[in-house]
Parts: sequence; structure tokens; C-alpha cells
Amino acid sequence: QVQLQESGPGLQKSSQTLSLTCTVSGGSITTMYYFWSWIRQPPGKGLEWIGYMSYSGYTIYSPSLKSRTSISRDTSKNEFTLQLSSVTPEDTAVYYCAREDGTTKVWDAWGQGTLVTVSS
Repeated sequence: QVQLQESGPGLQKSSQTLSLTCTVSGGSITTMYYFWSWIRQPPGKGLEWIGYMSYSGYTIYSPSLKSRTSISRDTSKNEFTLQLSSVTPEDTAVYYCAREDGTTKVWDAWGQGTLVTVSS
């Protein structure tokens, strides 16, 4: 059974670059046809998809965050990383990594989430 675990600083200052890593166990991030996403949920709001990296390494980002977002991976460590630049307090959220099954279009595995608070 695949498991995902987010890690990274829980507190950021405005204008810094947020960096979170998702470590995957029980399955490879290069296995066809899975897509590895970052999703966030601001306090009191719904889920917001940030972007994903495919099993083959290409990336797609949310248009609203594209200019500030980068997702990369380290296949030797079986992990992928989110970088979000120029953060503001509006980026305060619980950040999740998740796996989407490309054949069923279902997010079938999630990390527990990590709260990132951005101070002004």
C-alpha cells in the first residue's frame, strides 16, 4: 500500500519561498500512469489544487499559481518537492501531497497534510 508523507517548515515569512517534500513509500513515483499532486486547503476554505508531476516527469500547474510554482522530483529518493515563491499570508494552508490514478481519475492516496503558516 502506497504511503505519502509531507515534510517541511511549518512557518514562513512573507516573500520567502515555501519548500515542501513528499516522500513516497510502497510504490514508485515513476510507475505508469500515476500523477503526483500538491493540494492545499486554507483555513475555512475548500481544497485548491496546486499542480502535479506525472510518472514521466512532466508538470502541470494551476493557472492561478503557475507563475510562483515549481514541482520537481528525486527518483533516487522516491520523493517530489513543491516550491512556492513569494509567499504571503494568503498562502497559509494545510498542504497535502496526493496520488492520482490516471486511469480512474481518482486521488487514491493522500499524505496526512502539513500546516504552513505565513507571517507578514
